[in-house]
Amino acid sequence: MSETVTIPGYRAGTWTIDPVHSEVGFSVRHLMISKVKGVFENFDATFVTGENPLDSQVTAKVEVASVNTKEKNRDGHLRTGDFFDAAAHPTIDFVSTGARHENGEFLVDGNLTIKGVTQPVTFEFEFGGFGADSYGGYRAGATAKTEIEREAFGLTYNTALEGGGVLLGDKVTITLELQAVLAAE
Repeated sequence: MSETVTIPGYRAGTWTIDPVHSEVGFSVRHLMISKVKGVFENFDATFVTGENPLDSQVTAKVEVASVNTKEKNRDGHLRTGDFFDAAAHPTIDFVSTGARHENGEFLVDGNLTIKGVTQPVTFEFEFGGFGADSYGGYRAGATAKTEIEREAFGLTYNTALEGGGVLLGDKVTITLELQAVLAAE
């Protein structure tokens, strides 16, 4: 028997992402001294929430060609076969496999597919809240975060640095700032 969780303002139903009020971001260590951040500007997600939040499901898709790190040449390189290979693998996909509530935290497990490679990941999921909007809709806000090893997804490009070390770290932090709208009943 699964645990039942209560969240103030929570409603069961089908939610669609509001891309204007959401962001799919990432960061990776660069030159071993700092982090470079980027976003994917085109994405879509659907959340189907059950009466018990732990029975909910998520599917999401990110358009690889929409990567934006604020540097045109780097963005172009990220779209090539050295990294995402946007021509052969135009999307990054996530499908949830379950949700858990452990030590007061919500965890969403699922399969993440990047460059044709699927690996299990767990997002730490923090609800921001629920409420009515000024258009008669009902909204939910949340932040989700995970860390992946990019080489496990076939993103192996790197360059050795003269003074030692490498151009890019292997760990990538993915951060999702989400706002979704409940479908009308």
